[in-house]
Amino acid sequence: MKTKFNRIYLDYAATTPMTKDVIEAMMPFFENEFGNPSSIHQFGQQADAVLEECREILANHLNCTPEEIVFTSGGTESDNLALRGCALARKEQSGANHLLISAVEHHAVSHTAEQLAKYFGFELEILEVDSVGVVSPEVVQKRLRPNTALVSVIYANNEIGTINPINEIGILCRERGIPFHTDAIQATAYLSLDVEKLYVDLLSLGAHKFYGPKGIGALYVRKGTPILPTQTGGGQEWALRSGTQNIPAIVGMSAALRFVEHNQETWKASLSMLRDWLIDHVLSQIPNSFLTGHRTQRLPNHASFVFRGMDSQKLLTLLDIAGYACSSGSACKTGNPAPSEVLLALGLSRELALSSLRVTLGKDTTFEHLQGFFDCLKATVNKLRQ
Repeated sequence: MKTKFNRIYLDYAATTPMTKDVIEAMMPFFENEFGNPSSIHQFGQQADAVLEECREILANHLNCTPEEIVFTSGGTESDNLALRGCALARKEQSGANHLLISAVEHHAVSHTAEQLAKYFGFELEILEVDSVGVVSPEVVQKRLRPNTALVSVIYANNEIGTINPINEIGILCRERGIPFHTDAIQATAYLSLDVEKLYVDLLSLGAHKFYGPKGIGALYVRKGTPILPTQTGGGQEWALRSGTQNIPAIVGMSAALRFVEHNQETWKASLSMLRDWLIDHVLSQIPNSFLTGHRTQRLPNHASFVFRGMDSQKLLTLLDIAGYACSSGSACKTGNPAPSEVLLALGLSRELALSSLRVTLGKDTTFEHLQGFFDCLKATVNKLRQ
């Protein structure tokens, strides 16, 4: 995306710009159609009808029923509700207190699991990944126990782009009656979210990762999955997430999801070509550069690297000055000098983990953008090494 300030945006994994159609769909619900969907009068009834229409749009996309969709304030809350709500319900129901999560989860999952272990008596076990960040179904199978309360494995990693074999892991969990959650927040724009084919019981979404508004997300909860509310009050969202629903944002999320449906296959083809061009040029023309994540089993818009002898914060600063916006990994870690847990889980040294660069493309990225970026990156890396 090239802005009026002649800057190129290459950080779509952090957030995406809302489309014109999404903004236009939301506008009436800020002014004229402003009712509270819990109100009995006509204003409330109109808002409630729109709410349920949006719920159906999400349900159709996920191949589930509308009653299995819970609207939240975003991906982080969805992950929190899934982990904390299901784990506590399972412990109350059967005494299950063993949690399995991968070593490459977003902090919304990993920190929630750590809190459950520290304060609520759960035993947390971390599933190791291979050198490209893949969680092996065989490893999961060996770690499952009769008292496993919940398994959570990220669908597509936000820092390294690697896609996990979610359906294979889901089948293993389903056979044993163990709830399975996946954080699908980065996957939504590019991968199928058919929950029947993925064999998931809980799935998290966040709208601002797929051209929708910030501050809105959803959690799919398969019917019959044990789960307790983590936010109580008026009983909205099937009493799992109380609070007046954010109708403008929910409308925007639904419009963004329809935008994804119309463009997903085109994006997968075009962005994967641009991604591969960038990866090939970086690895072949910048010495001591290494790809992080799987070479092909990765998001079509995602390229991530480490550079020997490089400080990623200095690199990002100079790239930003030159007009290119990218990141060193998760946007939630920007400015944090500590090495990424995800990169350390791949077996990288602390020094290499501190030299990371994530370049994520989007609907407005062009080949000319990447050509200019690559030339700038190559020159900047050479300059910093000197």
